[in-house]
Formats: sequence, structure tokens, C-alpha cells
Amino acid sequence: MKIAFLTPEYPHPKVNHAAGLGTSIGNLTKALVRHGHAVYVFVYGQKQTEDFVEEGIHFYLITDKDFAFAKWYNYRKYIQNEVQNIISQEQIQLLEVPDWTGISAFMKFSVPVVMRFHGSDTYFCHLEQRSQKLKNKWFETLAVRGAQAYIAPTNFAGELSKMLFNIKNKPIKTIHYGLQLEGFTNTHPEMYTPYSILYLGTLIRKKGVLELPEIFKKVRQEYPQATLKLIGSDASDIQTGNHSTWSLLKEGFSEEDLNDVHYLGKLPYDAIQNHIQDAQACVFPTYAETLGMVTIEAMAMQKPVVNSNIGWAKELMEDGQSGYLVHPKDHGVYAEKIKALFNSKSKCLEMGKAARAYVEDHFDMEKQVTKNVEFYKKLIKP
Repeated sequence: MKIAFLTPEYPHPKVNHAAGLGTSIGNLTKALVRHGHAVYVFVYGQKQTEDFVEEGIHFYLITDKDFAFAKWYNYRKYIQNEVQNIISQEQIQLLEVPDWTGISAFMKFSVPVVMRFHGSDTYFCHLEQRSQKLKNKWFETLAVRGAQAYIAPTNFAGELSKMLFNIKNKPIKTIHYGLQLEGFTNTHPEMYTPYSILYLGTLIRKKGVLELPEIFKKVRQEYPQATLKLIGSDASDIQTGNHSTWSLLKEGFSEEDLNDVHYLGKLPYDAIQNHIQDAQACVFPTYAETLGMVTIEAMAMQKPVVNSNIGWAKELMEDGQSGYLVHPKDHGVYAEKIKALFNSKSKCLEMGKAARAYVEDHFDMEKQVTKNVEFYKKLIKP
């Protein structure tokens, strides 16, 4: 098959940005190539126009462009024309688009369009119970209507998106994101820094990071030697208008606790894996995800995880066996789960082993790529 992806991000040095959305697409595209399919990746909003082939993937970087009037429409049509030209030239059979910002609104293509629910603004606004700009809802609704079928990374994300966009009589398939598991190994899970907690992800309110000061405080009441490490990009805060969530976060810690909190910013992928190995426990108290790539990456490296218990998270692990599921607002319970891990090395190793087994069963890319291919084939015109 010849399959194309339209995306705002991708994990490549020439691309401006990559987070969970880009990582999941990167994992899938590489797996598709390994399975003998031709893959084309269109990355919009870039600094320059460029096309190249790497690891069997055809990349097309689409420059960001200014328009004197209605960029929201004209830039979309510009992207459409660039993508459609390659679709025609290369005889591409299917295009996958993201839901975020409704980028595919107003676009028409000669091939079937499948939308993957990475997490729309509509979805996140609903989970966070905040108001959404009407234009954003309009763009995303138009984009959703323009797709012929949908893929959701969790049943929760699929059902909620179906309700929010009133999707009827179109297929929605749940296919989890996948990991290339040999890239996530931990040959010595028994070796870690005791009493160390790691948070991975953007520092932003919706990820629940502002709950960490109170959770950490309660942990340190019993384990004053505990440390907290945070890795990820800083982000502005919509609610307060503050340009830095890290600055807000620092205000929540006591001066004594803050001495043992270390924010490392954004790090290369390889360095992050070293920090995962070094941690005794990983925490993800998030309020809004469709799945959470960093959670399953930590689990794949045999780390005990204390995760949010909201919706999608219940599809990532079995509570009490392959991880703990706790509501981010339940600071006392959240801290108790971390302390339970600190109190028992055998529990950490047992839960880490179960976490790895759960990931192997549910998120192995070699299994997930087959499910994607089977779904694509049903949509491609004979």
C-alpha cells in the first residue's frame, strides 16, 4: 500500500516540534515501512519547504505561509494543493489526518481520508471543563465531517469524540498506539536511585503538574529524602495567563521541598530513557489525554507507575497489578501509592515486570501495525 500522513509534528531534527502526537506517528510510519508499505509524511507549519527520503519514508516539509487575508482558509487550501499533487504523482491510496485544530477542514482529496483522534481541542476542552473558541470547534467539526473513517487510541477517546462531534454511520476503530519494544529495555530494573520520583511530559495544567507540590509534600512527611525530577517543555498557563507553568509550579512547593525538586527541561530521547531507568517510580497525574505515550514508555522499561484514573487511563494498566490508578486531586491517596512503592523494593520490581508484560500484550507495535493495515485496506478503493 501507499499511505500518507498529514501532521504538525514528527520526531526528526529537521522538523520544528515533536511531542506525543508526532512520536506515535513516527512509531507507526517506521513500522509500516518495515512491513513493506510505502509511506509519505507531510509536515505543515515548517520553517522551510523541503522533501527528502530517510529510512524508507518520503518526507515533505510544508513551509508556514502568511496570507494577507483569511490565513485560516488559504493556508489550508495551500496545504491541500501541495499534498494532492504528491497523491496524484505517487498514486497514494489513503491519507491519514489528525483531529487537532481541524487542519483538514475545507480540504478535498482524491483518496479516502481517515482521521486519528490524537486529541482535539474540543476533546481537551470537554475534559478540562473549559470554554472553547467557536472557530476552533467549527474547524474541527468540519474536519471530522470530511473524514470517511476514524481511529482512536483508546475506546474512551473514540466514544467521547463520537459524542462530541455527533458521528453517525461511519466506522470508528480503536487501535492503541504502539511501541517498538526493543527500543525500550531495562536489563537491570533492580538498579535505581531510591526514593526518586520522575514526571515526564509538558509542564502544563492539563497534565496535572500543579497537583505535584501537595503530593510531594505528603510523600516527604514520611520520606524526607524523596526527590522529584521533572522532564519536558515548559508551557504558558491558559487559566492565569502566566507565560510559564514551571514558575507557577515552583510557587506551590515549600522552600525545603523545592530543594529536592529538579526541573531538567526538554531532553533528547536517549537521555530521557536514562532518567526513566534511574527513577524508582514514575508519576502521571494528568487530567486530559487520549492515551499517554510517556506512560507506556515508562511501563515498557519496567517502571512502577502511578497514573491518573480518568477514562482513557483505565485502558493502560490493571490497577494494583501493572500500575496504580488514582485521581489527581486525591493527593493523600496518590502519595500513599508512591510511599507503598518506596516501602517495598520487591513491590517495585513485581509491578514493573507486570507493567512490561501488559505493554507487550497491548502496545507492541508489531501487533498494532497489522491492525492499522487491516483497517486501511477496508477503506482503500479497489
